[in-house]
Amino acid sequence: MRKFFLLAPAMLAACATATMAASYPPVHGVTPGHSCTTARTQRFIGRTRSQAVRTAIMRASNAALLRWAPPGVMLTMDYRSDRVTVHLNSANRITSIKCG
Repeated sequence: MRKFFLLAPAMLAACATATMAASYPPVHGVTPGHSCTTARTQRFIGRTRSQAVRTAIMRASNAALLRWAPPGVMLTMDYRSDRVTVHLNSANRITSIKCG
């Protein structure tokens, strides 16, 4: 029995899997090749929220992520240079577009 307790850590270590190098982009951080700019997005102010508008804003801003911000919704304060935030009014019309 005593030998079992002495060998148990070695047996458990043999069962452990080796850590592999991450081949996926990190969950947090900036998406390579994407940096948001709002210079070409102001034409969407006043438009109604839709999938087509979302796609067009993402193309115009070069953002990797788009975040809708309806009125009264709390947003995280973390800044991401690859994200565009689209603020909406109660009628789902765009009131402002900002990076971050």
